[in-house]
Amino acid sequence: MSYRATVLLIALIPVATLAQQSTSLTPQVRVETTQGSFVLELDTVRAPLTSENFLRYVRDGYYDGTVFHRVIPNFVVQAGGFDASLMPRQGRAAIPNESGNGLSNRRGTIGLAREESPHSGSSQFYINLMDNAGLDPLPSRWGYTVFGRVVEGMDVVDRIAHLPTRTVTLIGPDVPVEAVVIQRAFVVETATSAEPRTEPAPAPTPPGPETSR
Repeated sequence: MSYRATVLLIALIPVATLAQQSTSLTPQVRVETTQGSFVLELDTVRAPLTSENFLRYVRDGYYDGTVFHRVIPNFVVQAGGFDASLMPRQGRAAIPNESGNGLSNRRGTIGLAREESPHSGSSQFYINLMDNAGLDPLPSRWGYTVFGRVVEGMDVVDRIAHLPTRTVTLIGPDVPVEAVVIQRAFVVETATSAEPRTEPAPAPTPPGPETSR
């Protein structure tokens, strides 16, 4: 049977409460992997629920020891749901979808992976390798929530994206042959940095970064 995270009761957290928990409106998280390190800057103003959800996982050490289990060149790299043995790691309850926050799935941005249901995102995240406008919301449907961007180490992310892959039962295709392990993820002090470099997006868009089952 394929693994599917159990979606628990969604608790709506007041934005004011989230603001009190963060010392900065743009907290940064350094992610150290077996392929190198990169730094993420979160947008707690436009994506307060999603940013705080991610920060809680970071503070709890949840991502330490997990792997990038989906890498697709010219699309996304995805992590946050499986350990180094490719066993599923149980996350917390799913959170509300914040994809209508004005942030677009452009190259270098980080988004929350989910299942078909729009409010099923939990621990799994992805980083856009190209401008993926097809993942943004439309008046007729929900999109995938963007809640930050890579401000350092995009070359590391690109390197991960071009690793050889294989198909793994219960996860699917595009799993790196050599495990890319997140050794440590932790909050660091914020700093001003340049916008991530963007490139034109390819015309066809693969299926969205759904939560692996």
